[in-house]
Amino acid sequence: MNTPDSPPACSGACPAKTPVLAFGWWASLAISLPMWLLSALLVFGRPEDLLRMGMAQRLVTLAVWLGINGAFLAMLRTGRTDRIRATLFITMAVGFVLSFIPNLIELRGSMTYSAVDIWDNKTPFCHMVIPMTLIPAALKQTIIFPGALVDGFAAIGTMLVIWLTASLTLGRGWCSWVCFYGGLDEGCSRLRRKPVIRAIDRRWTYVPLAVLLSVMLLSALTLSPTYCEWLCPFKAVTESETITSFKVLVQTVIFASLFVGLVIVLPILTKKRTQCALFCPMGAFQGWTNHLNLHRIEIDRERCVECGLCVKACPTLSLTPESVAEGHALSTCTKCGRCIDACPKQAIRFHVRGTQPGGHPRLARVLFLYPAMLFYSAMGSHMIIGALMRLVKLISTGSMI
Repeated sequence: MNTPDSPPACSGACPAKTPVLAFGWWASLAISLPMWLLSALLVFGRPEDLLRMGMAQRLVTLAVWLGINGAFLAMLRTGRTDRIRATLFITMAVGFVLSFIPNLIELRGSMTYSAVDIWDNKTPFCHMVIPMTLIPAALKQTIIFPGALVDGFAAIGTMLVIWLTASLTLGRGWCSWVCFYGGLDEGCSRLRRKPVIRAIDRRWTYVPLAVLLSVMLLSALTLSPTYCEWLCPFKAVTESETITSFKVLVQTVIFASLFVGLVIVLPILTKKRTQCALFCPMGAFQGWTNHLNLHRIEIDRERCVECGLCVKACPTLSLTPESVAEGHALSTCTKCGRCIDACPKQAIRFHVRGTQPGGHPRLARVLFLYPAMLFYSAMGSHMIIGALMRLVKLISTGSMI
């Protein structure tokens, strides 16, 4: 007879059992109670902020807060992570687009920006530019991105603090829990039940590192954010320079082509997050932060039967037969939890560095989910609230602006 901690009796890729990571209802409610309270501070803000809200915004904010905490409760109760996380993550990305674009139009009258907007610091700071700022900041004591340092929407200082704190806490978990772009290619990767392109040469996974090194060096030489100027796919759905020359036209075509190819088409065909795994320099940069934080994905070699389902499921190609044999994911792991949910032997788990391997897997998972969901509450909730309020405005007035 199997004990609760023993592998399932079937051999090979047997159907998944009820996860050992699941809690009962009362335990789930008790564990989630601090999240309800902490997330309320992040979602609702100060009491005076709540008093200044209109009734519609209060109801929308309440609904978003309940949705986030309901999702957290479901993660605890079911022991499943990825599908619930993905729903939140995709919703945040869509919310970002629907709230960010109207905000830009209200700020400066257009999605595009001009030289005057740059000089007036009306270009919000994006975390994608962080790797490109490091060398110029160290050598020239200057920030090469033209944005406001402290004041205003998405100020440089604010974004740097959020990124640094999240990176030290979650590592590259940033890319599956916090990055407000990531849900776009993740959403497209889930549109088909089966991939059309089933095999991706692993040599493609070195491309993000090459892009990272190239744009960091070019940015240092030119003192300008090279990736933002030439290669960022998300310029297609956020902001880009007003087309006033052939050069800007070429840049705009590149942005649109990369967005369609890397964020829409390839994720649909491969069921992988191709922008994140095969191109994004910020993702490559985030990989080193996986070595600095406490959380990692561990594989119990005694339970593992090398069925390969985790390797097949990983959306960022962060598991290989070799890494599975070594008992861990690669440094590119975004801690999305899909491999954990896919494993029929329950051999893959969240792990806290410095603790006994395989010990207290439920506690290790909760210790990761808490900061991950708090960062989501801080970032994602306001994007979703903003998007829903824009939709309310559209319904009531006929315009989102």
